[in-house]
Amino acid sequence: MHHKYIVRDGASVWTGSTNWTADSWTREENVIVVLDSAELAARYTADFEQLWTRRDVQHSGKVDTSPLTVDGVTVRPWFCPGRGEQLAHRIAKAIGTATRRVRIASPVLSSAPILATLAQTVTDGKVDVAGVIDQTQIIEVLQQWHANGNASWKEPLLRTVLTHAPFSGKVSTPYAPGSVHDYMHAKVTVADDVVFIGSFNLSHSGELNAENVLEIADPALAEQMATFVDTIRGKYPPVHL
Repeated sequence: MHHKYIVRDGASVWTGSTNWTADSWTREENVIVVLDSAELAARYTADFEQLWTRRDVQHSGKVDTSPLTVDGVTVRPWFCPGRGEQLAHRIAKAIGTATRRVRIASPVLSSAPILATLAQTVTDGKVDVAGVIDQTQIIEVLQQWHANGNASWKEPLLRTVLTHAPFSGKVSTPYAPGSVHDYMHAKVTVADDVVFIGSFNLSHSGELNAENVLEIADPALAEQMATFVDTIRGKYPPVHL
C-alpha cells in the first residue's frame, strides 16, 4: 500500500511521493502537488473506498481515468494496480513521442515498457533526456535480477539508458531496521509539456502496488518540474554501476 494522499472535504487533493515520516521531510527529495477540484477529489475518494471497504490492494485502483479540467489545465488521474499496466504504457508513450525533452526522477527504473522506450529514445539521440535515480536501490535491483534470473533481460536496457543519457545517482543508505531513510525518493516524469507526478516508481512492482499518479498537461508546471529534476541531478555524481 504505497499511496500518500489526502482528500479534504471532498474538494481538495494532496498527493505526491512523500511518506509521512521525519526522514521524508528532512533527508529525502520528494514532490507534493495540491489541487482544488471536487471532480478529482471524487476519483480519489472512490479509490480510497475500494481500499477501505475491501481491505484488498489487488482489487483496488479500478477508477475512472478520463481527463478532467482543473483551472483550465487538463489533469488525468491514474490508480494502480487497477490501471497499472495502462499507466506504464501511458508514460512510455509520452516518452516515446516527446520531441524536445524528457526528465525523470525515480528511485528505480524497472518497468519494461518504460525501460524499452527510454532505451530506444536515448539511443536515437534526438531528444534531450536526463534524470536522477537512487544508485543504491538500482544496484539492489540488479542484484535481485541476477539472483532470480527471470528479469535479467532488462539489464541491458537499464544500462543503455543510464550510460547513453546523463543520469545522476544518489548513494543512499541501504535499508536496514533502524537505519535512516535518505533515498532519492521523488517520482516525476516530464515529457515535453506533460508531467506525471505521484507515488509511482517507474517499476514493475509499482504497477502492482496501490499507487496514484496525476498526468498534468501544463507547460509552466513541466518547466518547473524539469528544473527541479535538473537541480537534483546537479547535486549527485553520474550513475556508476
